Amino acid sequence: MDARSREIEDVLILSGDHLYRMDYMDFVQNHRQSGADITISSLPMDDSRASDFGLMKIDNKGRILSFSEKPKGEELKAMAVDTTVLGLSKDEAQKKPYIASMGVYVFKKEILLNLLRWRFPTANDFGSEIIPASAGEFFIKAYLFNDYWEDIGTIRSFFEANLALTEHIVDSIISHGSFLTNCFIEHSVVGIRSRISSNVHLKDTVMLGADFYETDAEAASLLAEGRVPIGIGENTKIKYKQLETFNTNTHTHTV
Repeated sequence: MDARSREIEDVLILSGDHLYRMDYMDFVQNHRQSGADITISSLPMDDSRASDFGLMKIDNKGRILSFSEKPKGEELKAMAVDTTVLGLSKDEAQKKPYIASMGVYVFKKEILLNLLRWRFPTANDFGSEIIPASAGEFFIKAYLFNDYWEDIGTIRSFFEANLALTEHIVDSIISHGSFLTNCFIEHSVVGIRSRISSNVHLKDTVMLGADFYETDAEAASLLAEGRVPIGIGENTKIKYKQLETFNTNTHTHTV
């Protein structure tokens, strides 16, 4: 659809070389509720990684005031902010006092067209040219994304991101189409279309797969009705078992 259409209010701009999973509807809704002209999805960063990214300075309401590209030394320290403003706990905010741009943006349509047509018609990059130069004139807000994210824009980073998937899987076979969330799989076989939730420990287990996929909305609806969705629930420990059904959803106990 043409971005000039009157039906379009906002434009979501994504980067194609990042690995993450985000609810874009929540991102856009946050942008609209804040009244921002531009909203930037932001990652909290600790000292060890902050200097590898473009950082942003925010005020006590999350408005972005300035940018600094890969600062070091005193320039890095000057970019520290109170990340509790974006929703981090005090403990986590102390560990991650910087925010970095993910290169994921929401623009009000008219603002975007104005910037591209009249203000920066020859610019080639949002992150290093258009947005930093617009901070003093427009309301640019940070949106917190505090989850897994990796830049896979180089062969090396793509290679390392894929190998990182094996860190919690030991001597096991994982069938395609499975969803594994921060779990530990040891000497086990996980069947097709399986769902394993966070903090699950599977050992010496054969888990047969599911016959169909279940959406997050369907799973939430089943839980609300007191029924059991597909997969293994959070904090479950299973050892020396063969799981023959596709909805062995248990919570916080050992089988």
